[in-house]
Amino acid sequence: MHVNPFYDAGLFLIGDTDTYLGIGPWRYLLLAIFWVLAVASVAIAYRSWQADPAQRKLVHFGDWLARVAIGVMWFEGCLWKLPIPSGGFKYWLEQEGKYAAFGFYRDLVTSVLLPSWTIIDVIAFLAEITMASALMLGFGVRAFAIIGMVYTAQLYFGLYQDPTEWPWEYIFIIVINWLFYIHCAGRSLGLDSLLRRKTKLADGDGLIARLYRFAS
Repeated sequence: MHVNPFYDAGLFLIGDTDTYLGIGPWRYLLLAIFWVLAVASVAIAYRSWQADPAQRKLVHFGDWLARVAIGVMWFEGCLWKLPIPSGGFKYWLEQEGKYAAFGFYRDLVTSVLLPSWTIIDVIAFLAEITMASALMLGFGVRAFAIIGMVYTAQLYFGLYQDPTEWPWEYIFIIVINWLFYIHCAGRSLGLDSLLRRKTKLADGDGLIARLYRFAS
């Protein structure tokens, strides 16, 4: 049950929300991972701010703040995929089987995804915690922004006819990820900024360099 945003945020930061409590002792590991990501994000931003005067602009601070916020959103979202198999995850997959925008998609969910829902649960958890990590650290943000758009579009179409859902919320998440992509948000006080400036990872015509330039 929600109390108010500040109190609820405090509970999240100490691992005392219902989603954390629902995964038992594993919550301490997940909480530790979250705090490592949060502290690392601030440290990376500070180092980039100190090392490069060009980073000391409001646009870069805004991009950093936005991608960290969405990263935290994905992190919180991954928690209710646990413990695997998660009954909560199965419930929402079942809703997609009922309320998807198109009949062929409802058939796909009921005949392919639901019979394999424990595997899909693992994939969803890994996708969300990876997106959370990438956005909070600012690494490969353009690539993960594309993944985030595709992932969210699946939810948009899958839950489009659910009377308890507001489809526009998924459009907003897609738009935010699109802005991360076109702004190359990892280069704003992120690890992408440091790696591009301090290493040769993005230099040259090799496959790794080309892939990293695309991803970052």
